[in-house]
Amino acid sequence: MKKYILVALCSLLVLPAFAKKEPKPQEVDSLGRKIKTGWNFGILPSIAYDADYGFQGGVLTNVYYYGDGSQYPEYIHSLYLEAAYTTKHHGIFRFNYDSKYLIPGHRLTLDATYLPDAMCDFYGFNGFQSQYNYNWHNWNKKPEKMDIADYRTRVFYKYKRDLIRVAGDIEGTIYKDLKWNAGLGVLGYIIDDCDIDMLNGKKRPFDPTKEAWEQKALDPNAQLLYDKYKTWGLIGADEQNGGWHPYLRVGITYDTRDKRQGPNKGIYTDLFFTYSAAFNAAYGQQATAGYNHLQLNFTFRHYVPCFVDKNGINRITFAYRLGIQNNIAGRSPFYMNNYLNTLFIQRVYYEGLGGGNSVRGMMANRILADGFAFANIEFRFRVVNFDIGRQHFFIGLNPFFDMGIITQPYNMDDLVARHTNGTYTTLQESFDANHEVGETFSDYFTTDPKRIYFPHMTAGIGLKVGMNENFVLSADWGMPIDRQDNQKLANFYVKMGYLF
Repeated sequence: MKKYILVALCSLLVLPAFAKKEPKPQEVDSLGRKIKTGWNFGILPSIAYDADYGFQGGVLTNVYYYGDGSQYPEYIHSLYLEAAYTTKHHGIFRFNYDSKYLIPGHRLTLDATYLPDAMCDFYGFNGFQSQYNYNWHNWNKKPEKMDIADYRTRVFYKYKRDLIRVAGDIEGTIYKDLKWNAGLGVLGYIIDDCDIDMLNGKKRPFDPTKEAWEQKALDPNAQLLYDKYKTWGLIGADEQNGGWHPYLRVGITYDTRDKRQGPNKGIYTDLFFTYSAAFNAAYGQQATAGYNHLQLNFTFRHYVPCFVDKNGINRITFAYRLGIQNNIAGRSPFYMNNYLNTLFIQRVYYEGLGGGNSVRGMMANRILADGFAFANIEFRFRVVNFDIGRQHFFIGLNPFFDMGIITQPYNMDDLVARHTNGTYTTLQESFDANHEVGETFSDYFTTDPKRIYFPHMTAGIGLKVGMNENFVLSADWGMPIDRQDNQKLANFYVKMGYLF
C-alpha cells in the first residue's frame, strides 16, 4: 500500500513539467509566496485507494487558469477530466467545470459522470436494524482465517449498479455573502444482480465438491442479500432495475470562507430543496411515477483558526460539518437514498452514509434510510510549507471524528405490505414464508426499535499534501466504534481534496 501512496505523492511533481511558463515579473502575496498566474495544468496518473473500492488506476488532469493572479489562490476557471478503474470493478469517467467568472457575478458548475459499479455495497435498511455478518462474505485461502460453516459468498453484500450523472448548477448574489442557488440535472441508475460470470472471468468454474477456501470462482447459485430483499418484499418490482430521475434544485447559501479549498476561517451553510421525478420505461418494468419525491438538505460548516504563527501562516484550524437530508414529500426509491445531495458537484462520489466520502472508517452505504443526519469534526494541522521549483507545497495532519444517525427510518412492514399487495402484512410473515432452511429472523434483523437510532461513530487521522492551495492529495485512516459498522480494524482511503 505504501508504494501506491509514494507514487501518488511523486506524481504531484509532474505538474511543473507540463505547466505553462508564468509571465514575469513574479508578484508575491501577503505571505511572501509567488502568486500563480496564467494556465497551470498537467496530466497525472489517477492513483488512489479506497477500502470500499480497492486500488484505482487511470489518468486525470486538472487545469487551472489564474489570469493575472489578482484573485489567487482563487482560480478563474477549473477544468477536471478523469478516467479510471479500480480493482473492485468500479469505474470513473468524469468531466467537471467550475468558474465564478464565465458568467459575471455568478458561479457555474457543470458535471458529466459515468460510474459503473459491478459490486455496489448493500447492507440492508435502517443501519443497525439490519444485522451485519462478517463471516458470510469473509473468504480466505487459508481455512483457519475464515468461518467455513457460516461462509456464503464474497459478494453476499453486493449488487450491480451503474450511475449516470449530468448536472448544471449556478449561484448568484442576493446580498454580500448571501447567495441564491439553482440547478438542473438527471441521475440515471441501471441496477441488477451481480454478474457472476463477468466477475469470475477466466477463473476456473465453481466446483461444489470443493471447500470454500479452495474456490477462486464465485458460486453462481448463491443468493445475495439484494435477492433476499426482493423476495421478502422490501424492494419492489418497480425499483429493482433502477430508473432515470431528472431533478430541479433550489436553495440559498451563506459563505464567508477565506477560500474554497482548505479554508482557514469562515462559515459555509446551505439550505436547499431537491424535487426528483421518475421514469424507467427503458427497462420494461413497472412505471416509477410513484417515486416522485421532494428532499430537504441543510448543511453547516465552520472553520475556526486556532493558531497563527509569527509569519502570519495559519497552523491549526478547527473544522466541523453538520448536515441533514430528509424526504419531506413522496417516496424515494431505495437506490437514491444513499446519494448525498449537494448544491455543487466537486467530487466524484456523493455516497451516504458510510465510507470515505461521508463517515470515514464505516463501510460504504451502511446507513440506508429515508432520512439521516451526520457530523464530521477535525483539527487541521499545517505542519510544513515548502517550494519545489515554482510550485508551493504544504503537508498537514488531520485527526477526525465522524458520526451518522438515522432520522427517517423505513417502516419495513409497510414496505412488505405495499410490495406484496397485502399478501404479507409484516416483515416477519414474509420472512417466515420465504427464508432458506436454517436461517432465523435474528440473523438479519434486530427486534429492538431503539437500535435504529443508535449513532454510527468513527475516528481516525488524515495526511494532506497540497500544491498551490487548490490541488490536495488526501490519505485518511478511520476506524469504527461499533464492529457492526466494520469488522476490520480500520479503513484506509487515498483521495483528492478535503472531505469538506
